[in-house]
Amino acid sequence: MAAELEGRTHTPILTTSFRWGVWACPKNKEGKIDHHKALSGPDLVAFVDQQLFPYLRGFKQKASGPNTIEYKIGEIFGELTNKVKSGYNLREILEAVDALHFQRSEEKHELSELYEAKIQRMGNAGRNGGEYYTPRPLIKAIVQVVDPRIGETVYDGAVGSAGFLCEAFAHMEQSAKSTKDHEVLQTKTFFGKEKKSLAYIIGIMNMILHGIEAPNIIHTNTLAENLQDIQPKDQRDVVLANPPFGGKERPEVQQNFPIRTGETAFLFLQHFIKSLKAGGRAGIVIKNTFLSNTDNASISLRRKLLEECDLHSILDMPQGTFQGAGVKTVVLFFTKGTRTRRIWYYQLDPGRSLGKTNALNEADMADFVKLAKTKAESANSWSVNAAEVNTETYDLSVKNPNRAEEAPLRDPKTILQEMRELDEKTKGLLDNIMSLL
Repeated sequence: MAAELEGRTHTPILTTSFRWGVWACPKNKEGKIDHHKALSGPDLVAFVDQQLFPYLRGFKQKASGPNTIEYKIGEIFGELTNKVKSGYNLREILEAVDALHFQRSEEKHELSELYEAKIQRMGNAGRNGGEYYTPRPLIKAIVQVVDPRIGETVYDGAVGSAGFLCEAFAHMEQSAKSTKDHEVLQTKTFFGKEKKSLAYIIGIMNMILHGIEAPNIIHTNTLAENLQDIQPKDQRDVVLANPPFGGKERPEVQQNFPIRTGETAFLFLQHFIKSLKAGGRAGIVIKNTFLSNTDNASISLRRKLLEECDLHSILDMPQGTFQGAGVKTVVLFFTKGTRTRRIWYYQLDPGRSLGKTNALNEADMADFVKLAKTKAESANSWSVNAAEVNTETYDLSVKNPNRAEEAPLRDPKTILQEMRELDEKTKGLLDNIMSLL
């Protein structure tokens, strides 16, 4: 339709023999699948493995550039292999998929939601792929607070399933007023990098399903890039990310950073600061131990963050936010280029224990999103002057002054000794009662 409106000839991406209606589900005159023509059994598997996948992998070499749908198709199928070895099972799958529809925007939205849910279930089951999933309500809240706008560039150097870029696209698309705005969103706005092959494929497919046809995601180890090599042309207006927890990097990777540490997330934080333009904004998820670790690298990194950026907000997330991961996290919100003067803290309290069957939801985040606009104080929020931060340790721990301190946990030996004393006291009372009978 677009080609017709522009007065040009349209050339389909796929040649005839590789189109769905030819190899997968050919139809008869009644519109039903023609099983006389449809491949099945070993013939179907042979076609998929030996002809279809190699053909689709070849798109990468034939594409006019990396930012085209053809190139991304080639990249996706360059990482995939057919895992269905029964041609009869594959025939059933193809016919089930053929019954689905992907033409209307509502149907595409439904498909993207199903895809997100699948990634989340992989995480709940502790399976490969779920490790790249950040809860969507948290992502949405971070995007709302950072508020990326059309004309700004958005970057995630630890893309995973691309949840941040997808949500940023949905957020920014609401204010698109013209075809030029839509073109800017499609081609000049979203950038990402991902090291792991599976995550890379999941992320690209997620963005395509959300409406970004040729995602600018590069399959590379972000941390292998020397920080000094990042030039102003490489810097972005907005960084949104959840770097991997607990990873360890080799000494040769650490040499790319001025503050050397084996902790992957701390290296990513340095990368994100460097990747921001002056005045750029960031929302970064990180382990809460970053706020108080006493090693030299952590202290130096906190000092760098306070001196080179305005760390204006810290969101403290409850245990269980990340299903399948026992880590407790915080979200750092900062603007690059001005020194931190005041830090606003918000301690999220959903009023229940979070877990697989009781996940974080948007209602849990509503109060934070509302108060973040004015940095107001409440039972869950307070502010600290940066001048009050200890300049030896730069400890930024979350200590809510509006809540009573919880009693410290007692030593197990003390508890056992008290139990023994109570048992002896009870035994003495019982002996006295027995003597009176």
